[in-house]
Amino acid sequence: MGKITVVVLVLLLLGAGGGAVFLATWEIPAPISNVEKVLPNDKFPR
Repeated sequence: MGKITVVVLVLLLLGAGGGAVFLATWEIPAPISNVEKVLPNDKFPR
């Protein structure tokens, strides 16, 4: 029972480490979208 627990623990640690490396090296593209917002003239005092 002890060996199985150690094996499962090692596999979980390897999986977590591999996932962390994957997320650290993954170049996620920035979202590209145009934003147009009309600002009323009342907001800008003269």
